[in-house]
Amino acid sequence: MVHIFKKGQNDHTLLLLHGTGGNEHDLLSIGNLIDPQANILSIRGAVLEYGMPRFYKRKSMTVFDYESLVEETHNLRDFIDDCSRKYKFNRSKVVVVGYSNGANIAASILFHYEKAFKKAILFHPMVPIRDLELADLHQTEIFIGAGHYDQMMPQHEVQELTQMFQSANAIVEVFWTDYGHQLSKEEVLAAKSWYEGNVMYDEV
Repeated sequence: MVHIFKKGQNDHTLLLLHGTGGNEHDLLSIGNLIDPQANILSIRGAVLEYGMPRFYKRKSMTVFDYESLVEETHNLRDFIDDCSRKYKFNRSKVVVVGYSNGANIAASILFHYEKAFKKAILFHPMVPIRDLELADLHQTEIFIGAGHYDQMMPQHEVQELTQMFQSANAIVEVFWTDYGHQLSKEEVLAAKSWYEGNVMYDEV
């Protein structure tokens, strides 16, 4: 997969996953804002939709191709593991930061794998898949950024996703803005504050 890796000054790694039509450069400034000392691993989605990079196929704006989603979920998780060996970063201290399509596949990885990430920052995710027995998230802390006027991710879907994570023993904080699906400065700053208040630079 096309990606960028930047070595940081601490042993945390921010995994950056862009939205539809984005690329591995899109969230670099956000990653640097959230933790300028962390390693950065930013990945470009390997699926193209009319020339726009995504992380999995979909059948319409709000209907996912679930076979593609599951396949790419496993592929992405394996690629992250490969990168941890190649770049020698601590796999147990990866914090995922995903927006829209990138947040959806991050949520799918959380659904499928225990201890997938140390923490997760999900900007405007949707419920990636239903009728799945979720992995035990072991008190994994998750930040969800959501907009009251987000037509792609209505409030009931935010509530459903939150409840699904909580049912798998995650600790979820939802931050609401008065915007739509776009990524706002307010939620990025809220995510930074959440990250700084919860991340412990402890020894493993």
